[in-house]
Amino acid sequence: TITDHPVVIFSKSWCPYCKAAKALFSTEFPDVKPEILELDLRDDGAEIQDYLLKKTNQRTVPSVFVNKEHIGGNDATQAAFKAGKLAAL
Repeated sequence: TITDHPVVIFSKSWCPYCKAAKALFSTEFPDVKPEILELDLRDDGAEIQDYLLKKTNQRTVPSVFVNKEHIGGNDATQAAFKAGKLAAL
């Protein structure tokens, strides 16, 4: 999934920080359609979260990947946007 999409957001449907990260992409990059995986709505959500911990050292959501690179959670994603690091989208 991470290699197949320019933006991947691992999320939980109820999470306000996840909603903020998703809103950033829908507002600022309307032509980019992120792949969003709502971990709380998937049977394998816990396994995915365990994998993310091993891969990124982060278990919390959102966990945002841009062009196969782990950006981090909402704060890191918002900071990357403000710093112009998401302009390649």
